[in-house]
Order: sequence, then structure tokens, then C-alpha cells
Amino acid sequence: MNFYLLFFLLIISIGLVISYIYFMKEKKANLKAIEQGICPKCEKPNMVLIDQRSTGCGGPKMLTFECEACKYVGTFHVNGGSCSSGSCG
Repeated sequence: MNFYLLFFLLIISIGLVISYIYFMKEKKANLKAIEQGICPKCEKPNMVLIDQRSTGCGGPKMLTFECEACKYVGTFHVNGGSCSSGSCG
């Protein structure tokens, strides 16, 4: 009986890992398209940066983009710069 439970958990775990990898590849492709100014949904060059937040010096940035044509909204967390001198400026 325990063998079936272990097998079931293994199958679920593998499925979750594969789903996460697929999600991250799709997110990366969307970010590349947005960096070129192209909407990943409607494929028109109407992307604008509507919000940019940071957790501080050297921390990750949260960027929110919106397509003016189809109202697609995408939020991405990207690595910020590093603080080589110890100050943010």
C-alpha cells in the first residue's frame, strides 16, 4: 500500500517540476518580446512600462508592463544592479 502512495507522490512531484519549468520558459519568452517592445499576446509594438518597484540597493526590481492595444499586463521580477561602493547612488 505504501508503494502506491510513494509512486503517486513521485508522479505528482515530477508533474509539478515539469509544469514549473514550462511556466518559466514561457515567462522568459514573454520578457524577451516585451524587451523588444512587442506584446506577447497581440504581437503589436504597444508595450509601456507602467510601474517599477525595487526592494533597495542591489535587490530585485518588479517591473509591470501593459499593452495599450489589448490591455495585457505582465509583471516581471528582474535582478537589479549591485552596490559596489556600498551606497545606492
